[in-house]
Amino acid sequence: MFRRFGSAFILVALVGCAGAPLAPPAAPQTLLHDEAFAKPAQAIDASQVFAIDDAMREYLRRAWPLMRQQGRPKGLVDALYTRGELKLEYDGSYTRNASQAFAARAGNCLSLVVMTAALAKELGLDVEFHSAYADETWSRSGSLLLRSGHINITLGRRAIDRGRGEDPRYWTIDFLPQGELRGLRTQRVPEATVVSMFMNNRAAEALAREAYDEAYWWAREGLLADPSFVGVLNTLGVVYQRTGRLADAERVYNALLLRHPNQTQALHNLALLLGQQGRHAEARPIADRLAALEPEPPYHWFVQGQLALRRGDARTARELFAREVARADYSSEFHFWLGLAQYQLGEIDAAQRSLEKAESLSTSRNERDLYAAKLAWLNQRRH
Repeated sequence: MFRRFGSAFILVALVGCAGAPLAPPAAPQTLLHDEAFAKPAQAIDASQVFAIDDAMREYLRRAWPLMRQQGRPKGLVDALYTRGELKLEYDGSYTRNASQAFAARAGNCLSLVVMTAALAKELGLDVEFHSAYADETWSRSGSLLLRSGHINITLGRRAIDRGRGEDPRYWTIDFLPQGELRGLRTQRVPEATVVSMFMNNRAAEALAREAYDEAYWWAREGLLADPSFVGVLNTLGVVYQRTGRLADAERVYNALLLRHPNQTQALHNLALLLGQQGRHAEARPIADRLAALEPEPPYHWFVQGQLALRRGDARTARELFAREVARADYSSEFHFWLGLAQYQLGEIDAAQRSLEKAESLSTSRNERDLYAAKLAWLNQRRH
C-alpha cells in the first residue's frame, strides 16, 4: 500500500492567511452528487460571508470622526488595527464570516480579511484581495494534513471619489509579520475566489470533525462560487474519498490534475486512493512523480520522530523533530514534540524552552490551554 507519508494522511488546502494557484475552470455540476449527502440543517448562503450587522454599522458610526479626519481608508485601518480598540485576537480554530469575526473579536487571517472587507465596502471603499506567493504552512488534524498559504487586503477610495480632499492612497492590511512580507510577490484574486476560499475552509473544518455531509455542502458551494479554485476541488475529492465514493474521488482528482498536473495534494491523495484499492501499478508512477516534485514531504520527519519515540529512542526522535522545527519553525506541534523528546533525555531546560515556544505559536485557545498546562506540570516537576 502507498505509504509515502508514513501514515495514511490525506491532504487538504485551506486558507489561514492563504491563497493557492488557480486552474482553468472545471465543469462543477458534473462532479457533484447532491443525492448522496443529507442537506444541512441551515442553508449555506454565500451572501452571508461579507454581510454586516447593526453592531458593525454602529462601530463605523463611532469611528466616523477619525475617518473624516484621516480619510476613510487610513481612518478605518487605524480604527481597526493601529489603535487596537477592537482588541482582535488571532484564532485559527474556526473560519468566521464578517459578522461572526466582529462579534467574537477573533478569527484566522481569512476571517479578519473578510471582516475588514465588509466594513470597507459599507463605507464605499475599493477593496482588492491579493494572494501572496509565500512559503506554505502545514498543520494536522487527525489524519488530515492542512496546507495554508497567504492572502491580504488593500483598501482605497473609488476613482470617482478621488480629488475631494481625502487621502487618495491605498492601504494594505496584512496579517503576516513585517519581516515575512519583504519580497513577497502577490497576485490579485477576485471576490468570488475569496468566497470559495471561505467555503473551502469551512469544508475542511467539517472534515476534521468527520461531519462529512456538512463538508460536502460547504465544498459544493465553494466550487459553484469559483470552479477555478484548486483548493476546493481537492477538498471535494477528499469528501468523496472519506465517504467511500472512491470512483467519484478519483474523477475529481483527475479533473484537477488534467488542468494542474503538478498539484502535489491531488497527486498524493490520488496515489493513496489507488493504493488503498490495491491498484499499486497505477499508484507507483504517480508516487514517483510526487517524490520528484517533493522529495521530503511535510510531516515526514515528524512521523519518523513519533515512531522513534514509540521504540524508546528519544535521541533519534529529538534529532528528527529538530529537523522539522528547522524547516517549519511556525509549528507549535513540532516544538511540543521536540520538548517531549528533550524531557525524556533529561534536557529539562531545553524542554521548557520548546514548550514555551509551542505555547507562543499556538493558534487556538484550546492549544494554548494545553501547552500552558504542560508547562505548569513541567515547572512543578522541576521544583
